[in-house]
Amino acid sequence: MSTAKDLTKEAPTSPRVRVGGYPLLARATDKGRAAIAGTVGEYHFNCPLDNMLFGFKGVKGEDVKQLLETGSTNEEIAAWLDSNGAPKSPAEVQEWASGVEALTFHGHPEKGDWFDGECRALGLDPAKTTLFDFLEADDKTVPAK
Repeated sequence: MSTAKDLTKEAPTSPRVRVGGYPLLARATDKGRAAIAGTVGEYHFNCPLDNMLFGFKGVKGEDVKQLLETGSTNEEIAAWLDSNGAPKSPAEVQEWASGVEALTFHGHPEKGDWFDGECRALGLDPAKTTLFDFLEADDKTVPAK
């Protein structure tokens, strides 16, 4: 059984950490466990970021939350993802993982202005910053958020 992090005092796991080949999984489960424990702070479970993973696999955040409520480990959730939702080969998971890790919103028609402003506020060059770079830099401001 995994215990919840207090996300009012520490950041969730880096989005780069892969469990079962899935980036974002450890971060999402940190936020889910913290939401259940009431220590999620400024973070949100089942947010658009988490749904990048859930959408790729065709599962719902509520289903993952139910697994977290039973005390499932990250590895058990990764195994559940492998056998539920949209079937994905290891090669498809790897391709998706590489793509999401390289994702940037710089130049994005809807999110570009927000992303560029947030990056600049953290001293990052938006043109050279991935979403994961931004998240890791932003996490360093915890608990100052």
